[in-house]
Amino acid sequence: MFAVYLTITLLVATLNGMAAIANLIGHDYPRSQADKLGVPRSWTRPLGVLLAAGTLGLLAGIAVPILGTLAAGGLVLYFLGAFAAHLRVRDHHFAPWTLFFCAAVAALAVNLTCR
Repeated sequence: MFAVYLTITLLVATLNGMAAIANLIGHDYPRSQADKLGVPRSWTRPLGVLLAAGTLGLLAGIAVPILGTLAAGGLVLYFLGAFAAHLRVRDHHFAPWTLFFCAAVAALAVNLTCR
């Protein structure tokens, strides 16, 4: 079971780490999403910091399991907030959100069951 836990944790950390970097460097995609969802562009960097914290927490959870569980739970909450932002502006393009949310839920599930 540890192999499953490690695989999912590393995949989710990579996915969210890339998203965090995109937010932190000011890539066009996060900025265009912020514009589309009515989120101030000034929030993209703090949101990137939250994604980076989740990524680092997942990785730290390999050594300290409670950190991984808390980080995965935080990412689930983060993406629930993103879902609410999409619903608020009646944007129903959920494909990228679904990938990130399901990955966060998978990380939380393996943290709760495989450790």
